[in-house]
Amino acid sequence: MPGSSLLRRARGKALTSVLALTAAAAGGWLALGGGSSAHAAATVPTPDHTVVVVFENHAYSQVIGSSSAPYLNSLAKGGANLTAAYAETHPSQPNYFAMFSGATQGITDDSCYTPGFSSAANLAAELIAAGKTWGSYNEGLPSQGSTTCSSGDYARKHNPWFGFSNVPTSSAKTFAQFPTDYSTLPQVSYVVPDLCSDMHDCSVATGDTWLKNNLGAYATWAKTHNSLLVVTFDEDNRLSGNRIPTVLYGQQVTAGATSSTTYNHYDLLRTLEDMHGLTSHAGNAATAKDITGIWTS
Repeated sequence: MPGSSLLRRARGKALTSVLALTAAAAGGWLALGGGSSAHAAATVPTPDHTVVVVFENHAYSQVIGSSSAPYLNSLAKGGANLTAAYAETHPSQPNYFAMFSGATQGITDDSCYTPGFSSAANLAAELIAAGKTWGSYNEGLPSQGSTTCSSGDYARKHNPWFGFSNVPTSSAKTFAQFPTDYSTLPQVSYVVPDLCSDMHDCSVATGDTWLKNNLGAYATWAKTHNSLLVVTFDEDNRLSGNRIPTVLYGQQVTAGATSSTTYNHYDLLRTLEDMHGLTSHAGNAATAKDITGIWTS
């Protein structure tokens, strides 16, 4: 009947309007409740745990494809290899500050700085302010939170977190404190080998073996536990335009991926910030770009 047809059309329009309003309200709630996180999730994944390991003073060509680094090359093949990653400067120490805080903080050499000399924004302070967990694991550190300049093969010049008054010294642990239950790791942590294990004073093969023996089990675990391992270098050997090896490995990394996009330490910092939904970005990370094109989703 004509009247029934008109009634059905009216009801259909009303239902459509209700659904549209509901969808709009949901969209508005999402935008209000997690805009920055939603934006980050669109470009980079959100690992449960991220471990960044920093080695020393070797160019891309000295490591990637080298028979002296079979384990690191296996990670590159099973994960992602950034073929155009670069450090910022020379010598070592300014690069560590750059990757941690988005700026060299006036550091130009490897001399021992005054602990807590800066209150500038940095990865750890941002994570802590956002209610996230942070830690560093430093091989050879005499004791948790020690600010000593050097001890045996340990060198504080590779540990920029001690330079910031807004990062608790207690968050700097010895490598012996690296957990065997990886689910207890902070959401983001840095691992810094000592001067031999990091290839500074010892060979590429020595560092590669150290990586396999000490982080190999974590890498395997990360593959099935939504976690990430990043292996990078502070600088090259001063002979290759500061092009450095950088490899990412984990469950949300596309196996065998390579990227020829030019990245630097600031881009890595920006990626770590965005992975964990941080709304602020330290120093030059504010204008840096996320590492993309290597993720499974």
